[in-house]
Amino acid sequence: MSTVDVDLEISGMTCASCATRIERKLNKIPGVEATVNYATEKARVHADGVETAQLIAAVESAGYSATLPAPVIDEFTTAATPPDDVELVSLRRRLLISTALAVPVALMSMIPVLQFTYWQWLALTLTAPVAVWGAWPFHRAAFVNARHGAATMDTLISVGVIAAFGWSLYALFFGMAGMPGMHMTFTLFGSPEAGSGEIYLEVAALVTVFILAGRYAEARAKKSSSEALRALLELGAKDATRLVGGVEQRVPVAQLAVGDRVLVRPGEKIPSDGLVVDGASAIDASMLTGESVPVEVTVGSRVVGATVNVGGRLIVEITRVGADTELARMQRLMDDAQTGKARVQRLADRVSAVFVPIVILLAIVAFVGWMLVGGSVEVAFTAAVATLIIACPCALGLATPTALLVGTGRGSQLGILIRGPQVLEQTRQVDTIVLDKTGTITQGAMTVTTVSAAPGVTDDELLRIAAGAEWGSEHPVARAIASAHGGAAPVAESFASHAGFGVQAVLEGSLVVAGRPEWVQDQWSVHLPIRFRGEAEVLEAAGGTVIAVARDGDFLGIVAVSDTVKPTSADAIARFRALGLRPVLLTGDNAGAAEHIAGLVGIDEVRAGVTPAGKLDAIRQLQSSGRVVAMVGDGVNDAAALAAADLGIAMGGGTDAAIAASDVTIASGDLLVVADAIRLSRRTLGTIKGNLFWAFAYNIAAIPIAMLGLLNPLVAAAAMALSSVFVVTNSLRLRRFRPAPAPTVPTAPVAREPQHV
Repeated sequence: MSTVDVDLEISGMTCASCATRIERKLNKIPGVEATVNYATEKARVHADGVETAQLIAAVESAGYSATLPAPVIDEFTTAATPPDDVELVSLRRRLLISTALAVPVALMSMIPVLQFTYWQWLALTLTAPVAVWGAWPFHRAAFVNARHGAATMDTLISVGVIAAFGWSLYALFFGMAGMPGMHMTFTLFGSPEAGSGEIYLEVAALVTVFILAGRYAEARAKKSSSEALRALLELGAKDATRLVGGVEQRVPVAQLAVGDRVLVRPGEKIPSDGLVVDGASAIDASMLTGESVPVEVTVGSRVVGATVNVGGRLIVEITRVGADTELARMQRLMDDAQTGKARVQRLADRVSAVFVPIVILLAIVAFVGWMLVGGSVEVAFTAAVATLIIACPCALGLATPTALLVGTGRGSQLGILIRGPQVLEQTRQVDTIVLDKTGTITQGAMTVTTVSAAPGVTDDELLRIAAGAEWGSEHPVARAIASAHGGAAPVAESFASHAGFGVQAVLEGSLVVAGRPEWVQDQWSVHLPIRFRGEAEVLEAAGGTVIAVARDGDFLGIVAVSDTVKPTSADAIARFRALGLRPVLLTGDNAGAAEHIAGLVGIDEVRAGVTPAGKLDAIRQLQSSGRVVAMVGDGVNDAAALAAADLGIAMGGGTDAAIAASDVTIASGDLLVVADAIRLSRRTLGTIKGNLFWAFAYNIAAIPIAMLGLLNPLVAAAAMALSSVFVVTNSLRLRRFRPAPAPTVPTAPVAREPQHV
């Protein structure tokens, strides 16, 4: 057997305690790590050597049902509107009918002038369907739980409704409540002097209605949990114009394959991820990145599916399709975020698992206590029922999921993809943010600015040899040199890259090395002439990256490459400081270039000349000194550091390795969005904590009042139902999150015009 990750769709859950029971049942299986989300009704299971059938059997043994998700045809390009939720429709019907029957009961019970002769029997007739049929989901769940030796929040509700209805039957048939002319007066607090003629039909009816209303709000919240994902899927194009032998063919996007060329006219969506092979245009990527300004693209530019061509005609060669696309990756990240649980929610789940039995015990204590001190049965009963109802933390199961659903959904609209709820807690603790230079603070579009050849070597020959040596490297500096030579560069017979230092290649039978001057000198014993050493120092001090080139031990010259600072980088650094974060520049570039860039954007702490392995060591050094570190990067050489950081943030335009190692992905390349991501994460975590506080605080505070017989069960039911409404509405406030406005004055670029010395 192998290790598998599987998602199970769970049905039958009615509260957070149900999710906790299922999670505990699954985690008892050796080799299984499971997380059950009540809001999304999914179980995320990591199983080592365990069959899926065994997992489903474990869920069923707990009294619930589990199935594998049904396959979705063309999942990433088709977003059909889901059919009406049968459960939601049934719950709405049950709520409406119960409300129509309960309202007259409530009015008659609370307004003495409406209490005509034998009104109580009409109230009984109206209440019976509500207490039996309306509350049936609670009774059924309580029975299932009891059969498995467990008690959940449904148990509290069911026992409370049955107790109120049962006592009323006793009072009507065996007490004085059935007598003609019986009158009642509603009070907010229990009445210790209540006589034997009291009935609680309005309690049984209204408690049921209140709880059904809360459950309906929960069901609506759960139904909307997939809205953000569905909105993402709807962004994708449905068909495309494929070019076959110069002939246009209109085909569904699902039929596209890697290597196909598609025609994208102005106003059409890019059908899938690809490279522009012909044409120039502007691309509106706001749906994916949140950026309002279109991005200029030309031949060689990378484009992402679902973005809109707003300019000229483009021919795009498809590089990714289906589940490999950027859109699909975003969908998976959001799904992961919405399925997981934060540590604070796990603590709440453990508390709720023992909370219900304790509440039942407290209700018994209240009843027995009143009887022992000489109170009436009516008072003892009121105290017990109110304790059961007020203590039910039904909102607990929605506290974290609804905030996550709304927060991650809002993040997706802004181009912020949060991998999981644990990320939210990490953003609260982070005090240091480490930033890669190339592609993060700078544009990552390196250009050759200086070509200085040794005597006897022409500039063109130097650039030709350097381009041939660097052709096999993916580093931005290497790509800049490789593309700077207009003619055909020699093809390397062999190639080797030394991460952070340079490359070596066999060109035309000669060994060519290109890399840092220090590396060329120390590793290959090729010494730069004094003039070139001085020139290299000047170029590095001005922010350039200098590459020394040698062939068969002979120095050929130097090539300088420089980058451009992103217009928003300086403002982003200022916002990091305002958030309490200390910025650190970490780069493999030389100290002169790093210090120059750092000075432009306002970073004081710089660590330059760091290899990919050194980046990992630098992160660990900062952590060992007591700092909680966030790392922002975009390249393959950043992947290890991103994974080791307490919070890894990848720029969406970066490599797959960087994105896979990160906790947060920024769809755009704008560093300002990183600050927005931290703000959104912290606000979402604050919302979660507020929800959890309310879910527990009100009932814990009211339990002593209820046990003293001073709380009407109706008030308890209303408070309990309103807690679910509060949690949902409080979470929905995250929809109003707005990114900070962009700066009006851009930072001056660093790049200079190429010059030949």
